[in-house]
Amino acid sequence: MPRRSVRLHDADASLFTSGIAAIAAELEVSRDFQPDVLAEAHDAASSVSLPGDDRTDIPFLTIDPPGAKDLDQAMHLERSGSGYTVWYAIADVAAFVRPGGAVDAEAQRRGQTLYAPDHRIPLHPPVVSEDAASLLPGQLRPALVWRIDLDARGDQTGAEVTRGRVRSREQLDYATVQQGLDAGRAPQVFQLLREVGLLRQERERERGGVSLPLPEQEVVTADRCWSLSYRAQLPVEEWNAQISLLTGMAAADLMMYAEVGLLRTLPPADSRAINRLRRTAGALHIGWPAAMLYPSFVRTLDPTKPTHAAMLEACTGLLRGAGYVAFEGGVPEQPLHAAIAEEYAHATAPLRRFADRFVGEICVAICADQPVAGWVRERLRDLPQAMKDSDRRSAAFDRAVLDLVEAGVLAGAVGATFSGVVVDTEEKDPRSGTIVIADPAVEAPVRSEQPLALGDVVAVRLDRADPAQRAVQFSLA
Repeated sequence: MPRRSVRLHDADASLFTSGIAAIAAELEVSRDFQPDVLAEAHDAASSVSLPGDDRTDIPFLTIDPPGAKDLDQAMHLERSGSGYTVWYAIADVAAFVRPGGAVDAEAQRRGQTLYAPDHRIPLHPPVVSEDAASLLPGQLRPALVWRIDLDARGDQTGAEVTRGRVRSREQLDYATVQQGLDAGRAPQVFQLLREVGLLRQERERERGGVSLPLPEQEVVTADRCWSLSYRAQLPVEEWNAQISLLTGMAAADLMMYAEVGLLRTLPPADSRAINRLRRTAGALHIGWPAAMLYPSFVRTLDPTKPTHAAMLEACTGLLRGAGYVAFEGGVPEQPLHAAIAEEYAHATAPLRRFADRFVGEICVAICADQPVAGWVRERLRDLPQAMKDSDRRSAAFDRAVLDLVEAGVLAGAVGATFSGVVVDTEEKDPRSGTIVIADPAVEAPVRSEQPLALGDVVAVRLDRADPAQRAVQFSLA
């Protein structure tokens, strides 16, 4: 069955554009900035001072989705004896944002960049986030330059971050890099990325970290045609993510040592939550030996199998409760991020996430053996709540946009029958649950006259698809 899509003709182009505008209005977010914010951003972009430390000799490059302009990170990897040196340049947003100024205040209000299928709602004005501060190829830029040394096993042996001016050599996308690696013609830097990425994944397994291999539901827009699909991450995306995780853990180490900072945390799952998952595995007839720990069990799951997909959906419950904790003059009572199985900080996306600028400033000060700037300390305790509010708004925006597109894509198919997998059931009423359909890529409510069974492959009838209400409803056929 071909992927179901909606082609936007002039007469109905407002179906999604007006719907997304309504979502933005409900959540009080906007692509536009007030005149004072724009004026301050333009002034900063035209008068930035570059650091004195020249790091343009490092052949940095960026790997991002096609068409990305807000480039936070550039990397370079090299061998160092029997180990490796990872160079990671992070956009120096603090060079463009005056503490307490209009851009700063607006960034705190927004919290993070939001991504609609055909546009973004940026954290900072585009003159900064997509131009002057972005690590675009061939441009001289201020950056926070991390040097992280690893031994032959991929364990960190040292880390520091300093300010420097950099020039990225090339902007690449994940598919191009993966094709080069698969064909055996990738430059050495990407071969090293694969080596280091695989080593870091091994270290993650050793320390008990876990990531859920759930395919990502995404909206595809091309030639005025909107469609839904599931996309699994390419291996190079996972290896690239390991570099970001490595940097976040290095930042956390520095801040824990100095007893000042901001961590991203996730409490360990309690025994009741794990026991609930074990019961779910039993209901799905998935073997989970008593001696096998949760991270090892997750690695046995294959998301292409219906029962395993349902199990992975159930596992997402353990990721709830992630947050931020600020500290000074001591360390947090619970500093760990349970999914990473280590202390961790958001440090690598300051163009797109408000808190990262503060983490960068703290780490630079620690490495320079200087006091943390007063403006950072004064606002440190407010950051967890600001980011909590932002995360909630971002999740609501993403879910509402997907609901809108799902309803729009299915609007002409009411009464049609689809095949799907039951991935969730309501505890109080097992006749209600959630169905995942592969094509089109839809996750929606389903009702049945009889109790639903997790992991069952079932035929469902589309009863409702209302873009105006962003609502879709299925029932067992």
